[in-house]
Amino acid sequence: MRKAAERRRIGVRYAWRNEAVPRKALVRDWLLAALRSEGRRPGAIGVCFVDRAEGARLNRDYRGKDDATNVLSFPYARKPLVEGDLVLCPAIVEVEAAEQGKPLLAHYAHLIIHGLLHLLGYDHVGGKREAARMRRRERQILAGLGFPDPYRKPG
Repeated sequence: MRKAAERRRIGVRYAWRNEAVPRKALVRDWLLAALRSEGRRPGAIGVCFVDRAEGARLNRDYRGKDDATNVLSFPYARKPLVEGDLVLCPAIVEVEAAEQGKPLLAHYAHLIIHGLLHLLGYDHVGGKREAARMRRRERQILAGLGFPDPYRKPG
């Protein structure tokens, strides 16, 4: 029963969608697994997939950058429950996966876990030690989900 209630606290919305975007149930499963691995529970977490124009607008308005990015994280609360929004831009995610030679689903999983870790307070721009800590957690969580190391070069 608890798992069902937690799944309902994670909303997934598609403002832009294609065949390659992961299904809602999969996104929820990834987030719940990552939260459990951190000993945390979701409050209200929203995940939205947007087109390049909306991604660029949000990135400009909230980060002062003029183009879309792969994932944006908007934390609202960390304790007692995790609350926040993740916004992914599939047009960027798909290009990155192709350029990096990664399976698209694995790249989506990585970026969703990456974004969630930001909601939890992890930060990769606060210095080398923090960046290494965040990468280590990403690798551990993704391995638990059956995905390869996202930082390992293909080949």
